[in-house]
Amino acid sequence: MRSISRLKTAASAAILGLGLTGQALAHAHLTSAVPAENGTVATVPTELDLKFSEELNLKFTGVKVTGPDKKAVATGAASLASGDETGLVVPISATLAPGKYIVAWHALSKDGHKTHGTYSFTVKP
Repeated sequence: MRSISRLKTAASAAILGLGLTGQALAHAHLTSAVPAENGTVATVPTELDLKFSEELNLKFTGVKVTGPDKKAVATGAASLASGDETGLVVPISATLAPGKYIVAWHALSKDGHKTHGTYSFTVKP
């Protein structure tokens, strides 16, 4: 009897764990970026192209770019990529000087899950 009880407990825990894993995967995570994460570019980018794992709610999704001088970089209004609600396009209004840039992003997926993160890229001198 005791081993049957342990088996039921283990099975319940496994089912619960799989259910929680499915919920965690439902969040919009950054899957790729241009300029690339930790990448170095020789050509100054005029926009950021971010790709997420889920469709985005544009109204509650955005980025803040910080330059090597720790000041915010001017950006234009973010938009969804043409025909792809998992892609976010952010125009860069300023000409970027050489140095390391930090992109802080926040996203709300269409199913209501919030996520955020950061990544960096470098503009080559």
